[in-house]
Amino acid sequence: MENKNIIVVKNLWKVYRTGDIEMNALRDVSLEIQHGDFVAIMGASGSGKSTFMNILGCLDYPTRGEYSIDGENALKLDRNKLAELRNLKIGFIFQSFNILARTSAMENVELPLLYNNRFNSKERKDKAVKALQSVGLGERINSMPNQLSGGQQQRVAIARSLINDPVVIMADEPTGNLDTRTSYEIMDIFQALNDKGITIVMVTHESDIAQCAKRNVLFRDGQIIENKIVQERKFAKEELKKLPLFQSEKEVK
Repeated sequence: MENKNIIVVKNLWKVYRTGDIEMNALRDVSLEIQHGDFVAIMGASGSGKSTFMNILGCLDYPTRGEYSIDGENALKLDRNKLAELRNLKIGFIFQSFNILARTSAMENVELPLLYNNRFNSKERKDKAVKALQSVGLGERINSMPNQLSGGQQQRVAIARSLINDPVVIMADEPTGNLDTRTSYEIMDIFQALNDKGITIVMVTHESDIAQCAKRNVLFRDGQIIENKIVQERKFAKEELKKLPLFQSEKEVK
């Protein structure tokens, strides 16, 4: 299991056409991500990283190339099968949290299970509570989003991403709206989940956050120009000890 490829991308292209003009958002991209890996995808705006993540998340199709996830060819699935794959195999986490404002933490976490007929109402609630406990929100299961801080809302989003036991978590700038301390608290959760064998793919523009991953993949002009193991990896628990307790504002980059 340790060497199993969860994601395999081969010769991926994404071409946008406007009249006679072609723009190559992705150019011949190939990448393998193994079970238990923690990969940070980096690159400047327009480098192709967001397009790549949208394809990995089955939210967009490439112009050509191959993409399989957990041994399944994602590009040959119809819309319904693709939606099922997204729900059951991929846990999504976004910069803006994407949780429902008028719904409690527990109900937000339960949402993906509503499309999974394997669980009854009690089982859904039990799984939601367990997921919230795993991210340190066991005492806030009935709280509404407006009663939670930004970091707590992101924890709700992480709990929701775990609820279907996905094969991979895909996080798009998960610390983009958070201050430094809260960012490392979220990275601490990610590292703990990864230590349990959960595969994580994360887009970030913050190099210090990328150092919390095991591997960094750098995009430029639609191509991967660097794919390297993080040599001096940061451990969020250690970084948190270095920060003053009162630090609560996003540092100006």
